[in-house]
Amino acid sequence: MAASDFGSTERDDWENGTERDDFDGIRELPSTSASGSNAAGDDDDFDPQERRRSALSLSDHLREQLPGLRLSAGDAAAVHVLIESLNEDGYLTDSLEDIAEPLMAGMDDEEDRDELMSRLRCALLWLQRLDPLGVGARSLSECLSLQLRAQAPSPAREVALCICQDHLELLAKRDIKKLMSATGADEEVLRQAQTLIVACEPKPGRPFADAESHIIVPDVIVQRSGRALKVTLNPDVMPKLRINDLYAAALRGGKQGGGSGLSTRLQEARWFMKNIQQRFDTILRVSKAIVERQKAFFTHGEIAMKPLVLREIADELGLHESTISRVTTAKYMATPGGTYELKYFFGSSLSTEAGGNASSTAVRALIKQMIGAEDPAKPLSDSTLSHMLEEQGIQVARRTVAKYRESLKIAPANLRKAL
Repeated sequence: MAASDFGSTERDDWENGTERDDFDGIRELPSTSASGSNAAGDDDDFDPQERRRSALSLSDHLREQLPGLRLSAGDAAAVHVLIESLNEDGYLTDSLEDIAEPLMAGMDDEEDRDELMSRLRCALLWLQRLDPLGVGARSLSECLSLQLRAQAPSPAREVALCICQDHLELLAKRDIKKLMSATGADEEVLRQAQTLIVACEPKPGRPFADAESHIIVPDVIVQRSGRALKVTLNPDVMPKLRINDLYAAALRGGKQGGGSGLSTRLQEARWFMKNIQQRFDTILRVSKAIVERQKAFFTHGEIAMKPLVLREIADELGLHESTISRVTTAKYMATPGGTYELKYFFGSSLSTEAGGNASSTAVRALIKQMIGAEDPAKPLSDSTLSHMLEEQGIQVARRTVAKYRESLKIAPANLRKAL
């Protein structure tokens, strides 16, 4: 297996059960975007260094550190080449041989080629000494090991290094017996090693990702006004269009002329402005209808979401279902609880013993809640979750529970089991 393939496989295993943010097997996929309430507005808690990092790309951050290494021009150039070869996570996915290949074009002397490879190997060592630790790794194993080696020596660190180098798969499976056998460590040292590994960053380039490209500007804003909910369009997304006064004055003065086409263009401009306004009016009407149908959600959260399909809103507003689909796709609503795509408020229904219906969104929320409260030593299987939902009067097949759990990015029971 190629080094790049191995790194990809390892990273998938890490993220499926052992990533820092989801080591208990539950990786929450937020249904909200950053609403801005805590993203960077709390000056007391916000690290100025993080603010600077977010403004720099990973490659710029690494280049800024090079002068401090006092490298020769050739070595510095080699490090620059490797920096340019990093992916957004900070990994080198291409081998040094592949990176060197285009640089060797026209090199006939074998010694020159050997010298270039030697320089790149040295450059890799320099790169891996830079901040953030773990950058320049060829695999998840190497990334974590680079970070662990920078820590103070201890029995737990040595066990953590052993796990990262040879037994990440066992860690992902929570196979404590095999881990004890493979490392020779007792349960307590294994837990300490686990803590060290979880504290590492599996994607060193993540803090430098361009957060701006992921910012969502809501089209609609929902605010509480007493006990009512007020729905308004976001003025920041509405284009400020108007007809040029010069052209309008020319028309009023009778200067348009029969063949000038100015009158036709003015009419087209007015139709364009009218269509834009109608589009936003439709977004507002649809949003108000959604808020009216899902009032309980704004008070009690997703667990109170009601079943809702596009046709219901279409029938209520006298619009075509395809129009509702277009209006709710990639359009966002800012609420007191976060920012959601309008599509989020729609969900299929599941039967209940009482003869009513439960929203699939609410059922997902229940599953998430049940798993969040489970005993980590005895995680709930999909079958058990299905029975628990049935006890609450909601009929959900085991296969459906598995599908909902996977959509929530929650690992199966065997991977959620704590060490």
